[in-house]
Amino acid sequence: MDFQVVVLAGGTSKNLVPLVSKEVPKALLPVGNRPVISYVLELLELSNLKDLIVVVEGQDAAVRVGSWISGAYVDRLHVEVAAVPEDVGTAGALRAIAHHLTAKDILVVSGDIVSDVPLGAVAAAHRRHDAVVTAMLCSAPVSGPSESGSSVGKDKAKKPGHYNIIGLDPTKQFLVYIAAGAELEKDIRIQKSILRAVGQMEIRSDLMDAHLYAFKRSVLHEVLDQKDTFQSLKQDVLPYLVRCQLSSEVLLNGAPQTEENGNEKASSQNNQLMLSQILANSSTPSFHELYALGPNGSTPVRRTHKCCVYIAGKSKYCVRLNSIQAFSDINRDVIGDASHLSGYSFSAQNNIIHPSAELGSKTTVGPHCMLGEGSQMGDKCSVKRSVIGRHCRIGSNVKVVNSVVMNHVTIGDGCSIQNSIICSNVQLQDRVVLKDCQVGAGFVVTAGSECKGEALAKKEK
Repeated sequence: MDFQVVVLAGGTSKNLVPLVSKEVPKALLPVGNRPVISYVLELLELSNLKDLIVVVEGQDAAVRVGSWISGAYVDRLHVEVAAVPEDVGTAGALRAIAHHLTAKDILVVSGDIVSDVPLGAVAAAHRRHDAVVTAMLCSAPVSGPSESGSSVGKDKAKKPGHYNIIGLDPTKQFLVYIAAGAELEKDIRIQKSILRAVGQMEIRSDLMDAHLYAFKRSVLHEVLDQKDTFQSLKQDVLPYLVRCQLSSEVLLNGAPQTEENGNEKASSQNNQLMLSQILANSSTPSFHELYALGPNGSTPVRRTHKCCVYIAGKSKYCVRLNSIQAFSDINRDVIGDASHLSGYSFSAQNNIIHPSAELGSKTTVGPHCMLGEGSQMGDKCSVKRSVIGRHCRIGSNVKVVNSVVMNHVTIGDGCSIQNSIICSNVQLQDRVVLKDCQVGAGFVVTAGSECKGEALAKKEK
């Protein structure tokens, strides 16, 4: 398809502390006992998109991610890993590797997406419309977006309700308005010029920008070059391109002219003409097919600058691992309702217990659970709706519910773990009780401790 693919894999995202660390960058966080980035890489491979640049924030993180990819995907994908400075933002990351981008179109994918939406369909929609950008939208999670807070530990204090307000043309093919992270309680102000240009608009707050975009490379380069303060694709670049398409005149190279021309009376009359044209011509596929007003409200010029959307079907799964709550939710989903994404075949008991794992007497592993390679459990243990990683040593009379336990974790006798995340190499001594907690890598929780809603971690050196 002649698409170059850029996977933005992030670094050690601050809102995922203590799950991430220098040793475990975001891209390598486990989802169903395999790194989250593997879900995107396999989705790309399925769509026959195999020429990738994976962008990682920070040199150390890039080395770790690169060595994992080269081991796991040797002979399957052609991957170049590029390190960029930390905290440059998504637009800054693309700006830093712009000289590597040579194809006509660029597919930019967030490395934290877990999805079954066919990426080839997004690329095909982009080509079909000859768009400057095509954004993938999917149904927002029922509980609200991940920024709306969480039931895990310290996330509870976050403020509720930031949503994407998205305006679509009547055919639902073109993006005509976007306000990322808007608060629904407040009035939404939409400029008259936008309504004049589109005639009719459908406002949606139930769709999520999946952070998956196809860009026309020439326009992307130009915007990144001219707008050197732009840091975010979602907050800066996409809204800018959407605004540009509604300018009165768009140059073929994608740079807009100013919208207002001062000749309000003539302009207004012509707008009436254009609106009546929209209403009369119901067979017109979209507002992009109509003539726009010329710079002085006079000679019309055809629009050349299209911002399109690909809306994933409601039955599709698409969630980003961008918060601690999302980490828990996605792990639960890939061993539950979205088990087709896990890459494993489930047993008759609807769980996955690795053949090398050992269970003591009267120990039960319920449905929607995963027990990794080489892990051992003592007697009279109970595991419900949880993922347990590789080579864990779990004592007797241990209860694990709604939790994620990573690799090489030691859990003493009589422990109870509920709604918690235990990172790799953690040691829980006997009779520890954890509820709604996150325990960072290598931490030791002393015998008899009872913790609720806490983040326990070593201090980073």
